[in-house]
Amino acid sequence: MTLYVNLAELLGTRIEQGFYRPGDRLPSVRALSVEHGVSLSTVQQAYRMLEDSGLATPKPKSGYFVPVSRELPELPAIGRPAQRPVDISQWDQVLELIRAVPRKDVVQLGRGMPDITTPTLKPLLRGLAQLSRRQDMPGLYYDNIHGNLGLREQIARLMLDSGCQLGPGDLVVTTGCHEALSTSIRAICEPGDIVAVDSPSFHGAMQTLKGLGMKALEIPTDPLTGISLEALELALEQWPIKAIQLTPNCNNPLGYIMPESRKRALLTLAQRFDVAIIEDDVYGELSYTYPRPRTIKSFDEDGRVLLCSSFSKTLAPGLRIGWVAPGRYLERVLHMKYISTGSTAPQPQIAIAEFLKGGHFEPHLRRMRTQYQRNRDAMIDWVTRYFPAGTRASRPQGSFMLWVELPEGFDTLKLNRALHDQGVQIAVGSIFSASGKYRNCLRMNYAAKPTAQIEDAVRKVGAAAIQLLAETRELND
Repeated sequence: MTLYVNLAELLGTRIEQGFYRPGDRLPSVRALSVEHGVSLSTVQQAYRMLEDSGLATPKPKSGYFVPVSRELPELPAIGRPAQRPVDISQWDQVLELIRAVPRKDVVQLGRGMPDITTPTLKPLLRGLAQLSRRQDMPGLYYDNIHGNLGLREQIARLMLDSGCQLGPGDLVVTTGCHEALSTSIRAICEPGDIVAVDSPSFHGAMQTLKGLGMKALEIPTDPLTGISLEALELALEQWPIKAIQLTPNCNNPLGYIMPESRKRALLTLAQRFDVAIIEDDVYGELSYTYPRPRTIKSFDEDGRVLLCSSFSKTLAPGLRIGWVAPGRYLERVLHMKYISTGSTAPQPQIAIAEFLKGGHFEPHLRRMRTQYQRNRDAMIDWVTRYFPAGTRASRPQGSFMLWVELPEGFDTLKLNRALHDQGVQIAVGSIFSASGKYRNCLRMNYAAKPTAQIEDAVRKVGAAAIQLLAETRELND
């Protein structure tokens, strides 16, 4: 990637995160040239790129400014979860979300579904079709418990971009990232154990803890920098925490990328208290900036980080292909996988391996990153336009999820029920908390290309929220 693109992405991220507010003057061309050791023309090209994306406006003899019209919602507040381990609830609400059958008359803003209509997936579909016609039927045999060797070789190469030096023998292919997380948790923890989680946190991992009879200790999480290391340190001092489970890159649901310095500090904390880290990197490849962010696993020297990921968000969830790099816990993870699903279906593994080997994955990722970033801007614009005054929204740095916070006391469970008859579904905020916090929050998916139907669905969410707020205020008056 060229120098001016890197510089434009850095400045763009700072603008989107609020380091430069609407109307602020941006650093001068000369100052940026000196700071980054690039030519004046490189900086000028970067500013032209920001102009084209609407993030910077030139003023004659004055420099570049953040457009005044670029008003963004405030960031969500840092949550205040219970400062003790809790039994996990919310299964009924999670079930309501995941049992929904896709229908053309319902806009599902709640599911974690990527865009699978992109033409860059055609080579993968061709590969699957060719495999089904082969006389030797490779997709119908039992596979190695580790997973297809060709796929593990390709994943090991892929993970170099995240800073990880892994070999095929370090990896176990799983049935999606969900199984990677589940086998990792079961390899380390026993019923009654405590696991520290970021808050809000992925509902699937928490429901796994619930099903295994474990407790979650929610740690306050900043919408820009991630889990609070200070709060985590206090928790580690106070409670017998067995593992830390979090999503530091393109977090679900907040969308942040944890700064590298904080990832290193987190690993140091885990070493000091001798706990494992279960790192969910399922969205890491969908960072809007390149190179993609490093994983915590890339700094791990003693094998305490179990790195989990999959192709469910980068390619398609129906493939059900994930993986885990379990470090020192490899043999235990293999045993947990054996007693749950055994080996993973070979056919999609072989097809994905060929897709990666054929050089199709990187062009696909580039297209999706660009599309998702553009869609994010459209979604934030719609939330600003249609939602109640005082609504807050995250600034995702990757993936395709937006976290929205409505005024204190609002009930998104009522909102979701009100939207049911209007053909719209959202993910209610309470499922992202072990104890049902974030009831005034919701998550919306913006993976699909913006259409009038999707904009109308977001408008319906905002209108219903405004109506419910008005009704609540009337009752309280």
